Amino acid sequence: MSLFGLTQEPLVLQRVVDAVSTPGHGGVATFSGAVRDNTLGRPVTQLEYEAYVPMAEKQLRAIGAEASAKWPGTRVAIMHRLGTLFPGDVAVVIATSAPHRAEAFAACQFVIERLKQSVPIWKKEKFTDGEVWVGLGP
Repeated sequence: MSLFGLTQEPLVLQRVVDAVSTPGHGGVATFSGAVRDNTLGRPVTQLEYEAYVPMAEKQLRAIGAEASAKWPGTRVAIMHRLGTLFPGDVAVVIATSAPHRAEAFAACQFVIERLKQSVPIWKKEKFTDGEVWVGLGP
């Protein structure tokens, strides 16, 4: 089962883990990215995530395929939130599984770095004293 997508609904870690779990994989690694309450010392009140959905979903699947090619047999699932999120809300959940932990950890880190570099998801950070759009990049 593969799971790649964008949603307005809260993310469920177990659903993403279940999508990659299999008896032959002893290593399962996860990453959950939550909204911080500050950026560079400025208090964050909320984030608004937008995406070019068809391209973003295609790119999420491509990143999964890229990780599976780099670490053969690795399974990947990625879910990202859209809409308005508040500090503490989970914005992204990634799960990877592999026969061994080293590959699962490596694939999980690879996936979040590639997502940040190449998936057309943008966020507007709202502060107590203004707001700013943040695009692709680290």
